[in-house]
Amino acid sequence: MAFRNLNSADRGAVRTLTINRPEKLNALNRDTLNELKIAFEQARYDDSVRVVVLAGAGEKAFVAGADIAELNTLSPIEAQAFSRTGQALMRNIELLGKPVIARIQGFALGGGLELAMSCHLRIGSEKAKLGLPEITLGLLPGFGGTQRLLRLAGRSAALELCLLGQPVNAQRASELGLLTRMVSVESLDDEVSTLADQLASSAPHALAGILDAILIGGECSPIEGLDYESKAFALSCTSADMREGTSAFLERRKPVFTGK
Repeated sequence: MAFRNLNSADRGAVRTLTINRPEKLNALNRDTLNELKIAFEQARYDDSVRVVVLAGAGEKAFVAGADIAELNTLSPIEAQAFSRTGQALMRNIELLGKPVIARIQGFALGGGLELAMSCHLRIGSEKAKLGLPEITLGLLPGFGGTQRLLRLAGRSAALELCLLGQPVNAQRASELGLLTRMVSVESLDDEVSTLADQLASSAPHALAGILDAILIGGECSPIEGLDYESKAFALSCTSADMREGTSAFLERRKPVFTGK
């Protein structure tokens, strides 16, 4: 389907979704959230897609936050529905079962950082700025920011970023674990493409098992998490890709994974 606020392009097994509202610094309004929901559901059920890259149009921002003009008009009931919509989208991205890479070239603030944190890898340029400035609007993060930031960066950093509302630079974001990798502006696209291609050539069932073991098993007790991992490991051994990978290793050749 055609989107108004989102561009979709495929390169082999890599699908790039670009939020296309540069005049609004790619701010997330309800229409954009709904389009992202549809786009990620399409990627989930398209077997030709093995990796998703999420980007923002223009050079200034990945996503600068929620659309403040729209927020300003919401009633409390509408605000809760808006929050739930965003939270559901972020959780769907997190549990897509396929790796999602956030390409962060500028601002990732508020809902933009929450969106990035729902992605599995976050590659940012050295000019990236990340933060949760909702407190400066008399608000708090509503798309899961408090919870994901707590888990990614720890309580001290979560309190600092949420209570003070001040963005951090790419170096600090890397130290906190908000960025998986920080690269130069010039090498950002190459780094994202290289990682996406590496993931796209990996065994899809094994990738899905790793994501589930970490994201779902990691929310359980250690004993339950280990059991979850063991079952995922056993399930991966039923795949043709596992036979291909181990055979390729023994035969000293590069494996070709088919997703079967």
